[in-house]
Amino acid sequence: MNPANLSRRTLLTSAAGLAVAPWFLRGASASAASKEPFTLPKLPWPEDALAPLMSHETIQYHYGKHHAAYVANLNKLVPASEFEGLSLEQIVRKAKLDTPIFNNAAQVWNHTFFWHCLSPKGGGRPEGKLAKAIDENFGSFAKFQEQFTDTAVKLFGSGWAWLVQGQDGRLTIEGMPNAHTPIKDGRTPLLTCDVWEHAYYIDYRNARPKFVEAFWKLVNWRTPADRLA
Repeated sequence: MNPANLSRRTLLTSAAGLAVAPWFLRGASASAASKEPFTLPKLPWPEDALAPLMSHETIQYHYGKHHAAYVANLNKLVPASEFEGLSLEQIVRKAKLDTPIFNNAAQVWNHTFFWHCLSPKGGGRPEGKLAKAIDENFGSFAKFQEQFTDTAVKLFGSGWAWLVQGQDGRLTIEGMPNAHTPIKDGRTPLLTCDVWEHAYYIDYRNARPKFVEAFWKLVNWRTPADRLA
């Protein structure tokens, strides 16, 4: 099956009954071939592919240092714990908020998802079912973009701006602090923007609004379209 055709509901199950991560998180899954429970997923594009909007140096640090550190920390915390043998998403849902195991597992999940929300061929506007859903829930794409931008720019401290689909099918925009993520309570993330300073400080210093402006030019609308129920 082509990974691009997998929706949010497509979770494969192994013979042992353990859930396998969806396509954008395959590299973050526990791997029998590795000595470590989790491995750093590969980026969906070359490290310099988003330049100049997100520079090669930014990706080297953000992905190669920060994301990698969350994976390394998680691999130290999981063995011999109650979370051993669980998938990444299962750990996020089971762990208590703001504990070390939650913070590192959620940040691995969030970052992996974030990379798939970006594309060197991104930008523009969504089409089809996603465009219709945005219009129905926010009034127009312009109003959606304005609200999402406002949420991302004004989020205090570090965290994430999310476009989320609830269990009732409605779309909402939420700012969440630190490593918090909608998958914690069973909702479906469709799109996210990382507004931790390490996401933008090399390229934009403290100008978060400029970073969010650049984000819109890189959005990979295929990811939320594939995940929309």
